[in-house]
Amino acid sequence: MHIRRTAAILPIAAIVLAACTSSSSSPGASAGGGASSGTASCKVGVAWATFQEERYGLRDEPGIKKALADGGAEYMSGGDGQNKAETQASQIATLLAANIDVLVLNAVDPVAVLPSLQDALDAGIPVIAYDRELESSKVLFLTHDNVEVGRMIARAVTAAQPTGKYAIIKGDKTQTNPIFLRDGMQEILKPLLDSGAITIPDGAEQFTDGWAAEKAQTEMENILTAHPDINAVLSENDNMATGVTAALNGNTDGKVKIGGQDGDTFALNRVALGTQVVSVWKDATELGTAAGKAALELCADPDISKVTGAKASKTTGGLDSFALLLLPVPITKDNLQVVLDAKWITKEKLCDKVTPGSVAGC
Repeated sequence: MHIRRTAAILPIAAIVLAACTSSSSSPGASAGGGASSGTASCKVGVAWATFQEERYGLRDEPGIKKALADGGAEYMSGGDGQNKAETQASQIATLLAANIDVLVLNAVDPVAVLPSLQDALDAGIPVIAYDRELESSKVLFLTHDNVEVGRMIARAVTAAQPTGKYAIIKGDKTQTNPIFLRDGMQEILKPLLDSGAITIPDGAEQFTDGWAAEKAQTEMENILTAHPDINAVLSENDNMATGVTAALNGNTDGKVKIGGQDGDTFALNRVALGTQVVSVWKDATELGTAAGKAALELCADPDISKVTGAKASKTTGGLDSFALLLLPVPITKDNLQVVLDAKWITKEKLCDKVTPGSVAGC
């Protein structure tokens, strides 16, 4: 996979605001809504695809808000796009009309959103493609390393279940993140598939519209009808893993090894209970903070190549661009203390219904 291997993988501490710490005493050219060399008048609009997954409202948005507030900038939300391209288009138009200086765009549909993206670029507004890639050489792609996330999910599940039948529940086929995740998984799965140690039966690999749990549940129920002896499931996020778990009647004995990602509260509890093997933790607050800091830099200088930590990369379609990738952490029953120490989750929620002493941290 050629796409993101040249991009930087950085902890948030490495992202600094050198370009934005000076006062706005020197004149600067306006960008779109009038960005100056300082951040006092910086207005950052964020177009959210959805708040369906708990992370976006609970983690990502507060991270962006705090970073902007700390930098003296104004946060403006387009609201919940509700996974509807037409809703998001209207919200982006409203943000542009409000004279924002930077657009952070968490796209519902990377193709449908292109006219709105072009409107922003035509207005001279720098754009951050937040957590979901946009096929453009003119935007900064900021996310966690999703190819590595795919590897991490597959590593943990294959370690727990090195043989048998696998199902793969993928995200929305209109987006590129499912491709990144699946490519990472394939790197780990390939030798096992080649040797015949594991198989993916016909029909046991499915895309899921909107990454929706209820649709993932239906998909998994259909897979189980055809293949009741499935041993493991690679789910491309925790929300869909919830649907998978429901299809397995809770998977209470942990017999089917399930992997997911996002570090959602309910998934981490499943890891502690033993009903899910791994949830790859992408610290969404860290990602939001990185986006806020990058937006502050773009208010001072709209050149995406100059954002701290941005590295030359290529889009899925082969366009030269810039990306900034953060490193995820796989959470299994052996390192639950990591998310407790980070105050990502309370012990009460992590250990709900978990037998005391059965896993470290509970």
